[in-house]
Amino acid sequence: MYGCDWDDVTGEVKGFEHYGFDGEDFMILDLETESYIAPTPEAVFTKHRENGNKGYIDYQKKYHAQICPEYLKKYVNNGRSFLMRTEIPSVSLLQKSPSSPVSCHATGFYPDRAIMFWTKDGEELYDNVRHGEILPNHDGSFQMSVALDVSSFPAEHWDKYRCVFQLSGVKDQVIVLDPAVIRTNRSKTASQRLNGY
Repeated sequence: MYGCDWDDVTGEVKGFEHYGFDGEDFMILDLETESYIAPTPEAVFTKHRENGNKGYIDYQKKYHAQICPEYLKKYVNNGRSFLMRTEIPSVSLLQKSPSSPVSCHATGFYPDRAIMFWTKDGEELYDNVRHGEILPNHDGSFQMSVALDVSSFPAEHWDKYRCVFQLSGVKDQVIVLDPAVIRTNRSKTASQRLNGY
């Protein structure tokens, strides 16, 4: 195991190189003394051989003090834009059948520190609500849903209900519970098919 730790605040760099065998330390490079340490008797021969190769130890010191931190800084900076990004989701209402709960589904958001809930007249609802887990998508974004059992209240009161999706640093996304925007996989009624809907 080898690499380096970089403190991006102080700029301090610490390199390390450890060899192991059968789950135990075998040999460790001490970069301050520029020598290998053998914690077990079996490693003494190898330690003497490696300590006799001054050019290799000089290369390792340079690698851990200069090359490794340059790569680490490059990877951190390249990854920062990806890891610190914010992606706004697509939010929609879904319902399997008229008697099923209405699910508010958000997909394609990043990061995964998001919350979603239902409200009525601006107050968060807890009864008749089922929260789903935040799940990963294949592209690295996330999805989640929260279902509302609408069977106990009349359709004329649906406009009092809202699904709210919150993601840090982004304006809340709010969808009014409206039968016209609910997506479903139900087949159309015979009269809708006849009238061309």
